[in-house]
Amino acid sequence: MVVKLLLAKNGVDVNSKDSKHRLTPLLWAVREGHKAVVKLLLVKDGVDVNSKDSKYGRTLLWTLLLWAVEDGHEMVVELLLIKDSINVNPKDSKYGRIPLCWTAENGHKTVVNPLLKNRANLDY
Repeated sequence: MVVKLLLAKNGVDVNSKDSKHRLTPLLWAVREGHKAVVKLLLVKDGVDVNSKDSKYGRTLLWTLLLWAVEDGHEMVVELLLIKDSINVNPKDSKYGRIPLCWTAENGHKTVVNPLLKNRANLDY
């Protein structure tokens, strides 16, 4: 896998952002549901699991978890939730919604249980 080869190189910045969309490699992998790539990136030292990026150039700020739940990527959500440092209840900057709200709104029932098992806020 090309990603594995790139990550093996010294000096690779796993939090670097592309010039067009300003997304990190982990955000791209989460957004596209690439479970294997997410898994490789999550074990890298210094990877920021709570980074925020604008969604498609809008000012609406999204975390990795918000991207994953909105798209219903259950396995990616579960991988992200393994990280102790992840914020399970980040609010998007426009509507103030947390991942559990986005999951419910988009009908991704399989993502609800992993969120609830990991301290998702029910008092939203």
